[in-house]
Amino acid sequence: MRLLGPNSLGLLAPWQSVNASFSPLPIQKGKLAFVSQSAAVANTVLDWAQQREIGFSYFIALGDSLDINIDDLLDFLARNAKTSAILLYLENISDARRFLSAARSASRNKPILVIKSGRSQQAQILLNSPLGLDAAYDAAIQRAGLLRVQDTHELFSAVETLSHMHPLRGERLMIVSNGVAPAAMALDELLSRNGKLAILGEESLAQLGSALPEFIRTDNPLDLRDDATPQRYLVAIKALLDSHDYDALLLIHAPSTAAPGGTTAEYLIEALRQHPRGKRITLLTNWCGEYFSQQAWRLFTEAGIPTYRTLEGAVTAFMQMVEYRRNQKQLKETPAMPSDLTANTADAPDAHRLIHQALAKGATQLDTYEVQPILLAYDLSTLPTWIAKDSAEAVHIAEKIGYPVALKLRSPDIPHKSEVQGVMLYLRTANEVQHAAEAIFDRVKHTYPLARIHGLLVQNMAYRTGAQELRITVEQDAIFGPLIMLGEGGSEWGHKNQAAVALPPLNMALARYLVLQAVKGGKIYGRSALRPLDILGLSRLLVQVSHLILDCPEITRLNIHPVLASGSEFTLLDVSMHIGPFSVDPQARLAIRPYPQELEESIALKDGSQCLCRPILPEDEPALKHFIDRVTKEDLYYRYFSEINEFTHDDLANMTQIDYDREMAFVAVRGEEIIGVTRSMSDPDNTDAEFAVLVRSDLKGLGLRRQLLEKMIAYARAHGLHRLMGITMPNNRGMITLAQRLDFDINVQLKDGIVNLILPLHADGRQ
Repeated sequence: MRLLGPNSLGLLAPWQSVNASFSPLPIQKGKLAFVSQSAAVANTVLDWAQQREIGFSYFIALGDSLDINIDDLLDFLARNAKTSAILLYLENISDARRFLSAARSASRNKPILVIKSGRSQQAQILLNSPLGLDAAYDAAIQRAGLLRVQDTHELFSAVETLSHMHPLRGERLMIVSNGVAPAAMALDELLSRNGKLAILGEESLAQLGSALPEFIRTDNPLDLRDDATPQRYLVAIKALLDSHDYDALLLIHAPSTAAPGGTTAEYLIEALRQHPRGKRITLLTNWCGEYFSQQAWRLFTEAGIPTYRTLEGAVTAFMQMVEYRRNQKQLKETPAMPSDLTANTADAPDAHRLIHQALAKGATQLDTYEVQPILLAYDLSTLPTWIAKDSAEAVHIAEKIGYPVALKLRSPDIPHKSEVQGVMLYLRTANEVQHAAEAIFDRVKHTYPLARIHGLLVQNMAYRTGAQELRITVEQDAIFGPLIMLGEGGSEWGHKNQAAVALPPLNMALARYLVLQAVKGGKIYGRSALRPLDILGLSRLLVQVSHLILDCPEITRLNIHPVLASGSEFTLLDVSMHIGPFSVDPQARLAIRPYPQELEESIALKDGSQCLCRPILPEDEPALKHFIDRVTKEDLYYRYFSEINEFTHDDLANMTQIDYDREMAFVAVRGEEIIGVTRSMSDPDNTDAEFAVLVRSDLKGLGLRRQLLEKMIAYARAHGLHRLMGITMPNNRGMITLAQRLDFDINVQLKDGIVNLILPLHADGRQ
């Protein structure tokens, strides 16, 4: 038995006629599930939904989550047939990895919106939540393919949107209004949120021109004028319904005696009902005012059309749909990673050795000179750096490496060198170097007399003309672990509003998304003074940083500032690294389990050839498609129990972009080709897993299917699963024979035309 609460409002399940809650309000049946960590917010949403006649599949208040948590409910609601969308109110997350695994799995099938309170540390203290970075929640929610809304205004818009949401094909909005002022306000709100206004083609403009009076200017926004009648709305909408120049349509109606709100709504609803595209179009409505709009709101709600009381609410809802679409696209985007970055080919043992040597000496913070060899193990190059203990040695080094040079203070007690003018640039003579070095030492002695001074760093001046200064920082979050942050260079820099944030591990697609997000959000500029930013090169750099952080859990903080970006060249000028002992499971600190490279192994086939058996990668999508194309229809039918003509990108993305925490797929790779696949997916409790295995049809008889299945059995047993289960057909004798040899229990269900294959994974035979 599972327990809800304590301190929970309770559970309402209208489809089962259950009200096990403290709420006195009735609740209607619907397709939206609402889960809240706050009873007060739950009551507010319930009251609001009752007034708007919005129904729910489940309405659950978690309370203090002694047993049932948010991830448990996401797993349950993801499989619930009555639920088509999920709305979450969160105050905190207790298990980041469990939450992300459940959320990522659920969001592949159903839209999920999140409102998260406690953006400030003061609010987190008030909520008794762990102190963490709000930007980490943003990064996690995006990574899982969810959508975050910021306040109760957006929350109510989100409920309306989810209740009647149609999939959005693109991001172009068409606005129609019976007044120029409401249209202008909607346009301002759209542009302030970086939305896209649709551009109508000649055919659409011609259709509108022939349908509307000559004095109506056919454009977007389309102003039907203050005297617009229901008939004018109707002919405009009929003309637009035939157009493919927009992806969503926003209809605005200001109270008017020429076009009564209820009558106009009836005309539009009937037009949509009769038009072939009426059920597929993404439509949002805003009937302004209050008193004269109530009938229209009711009619739109009954017709399943989202309607909003304010212009801002309607545009916010559209941009929520746009952002959700972007997050879903990111969730399923195929990385195009160079082969040398597909797996981590860095010299991790050498980096570990250098870090452990530093720790053995009692070091907790490393500067650019000390970090150079560690970064070099990951193909990250810093500007060549030398150490001078005094001004004379600084002059000697400068004479040797050539002018101009830079001098930088080395002191573990002064984190911000700018406080003592501890950085001197463009020193061009021995005299300038000597005076600059002595001046730095004098200022430190005067300002920080007790500070430890470890000399000076001496560097050549990097070529900065036309270059762009960036900053990459890695910090530890109390909930989500390491965070990778990207922003512009500068002395003042804060993660709250000046950096784009992502969770490791990063591949090229995720790194590129981080860069584009930073550019679109104004966190970095898309070009320097002379040349555009090399997005691919910066993405590759971020992936290398991700590898470093994943491999070296001893790194508690990393600050690369500045990174000098000049075309395809990225020079790391200053780097500081904080390190500390780390003795527990390195993966436990990560919110997302990285690629398990330790599971790679070489296997021999009966023909004497070798192949690599490894976990599947997101980058494997093209190779997997090529593999499936070389499997016969008969073998595919045995595998999928139906005839499949083509696998879409979404299908292949679901197969390759897996959550290593709750599913596993091993591919046998020979050369660049996939020749066999086995996969399993466990239940949320990690008790049972369903498996399947498929080998290229022209390579049967080499023993590959058995080796793949044995690999999966060993993995499932090590992963703590209790049973491995599969289903095949009675005439698939090869699979049944193999299962018998591997000690599976064979259960033939002739009535259903299937054979159940069950393997207990523990000696006690627990099932």
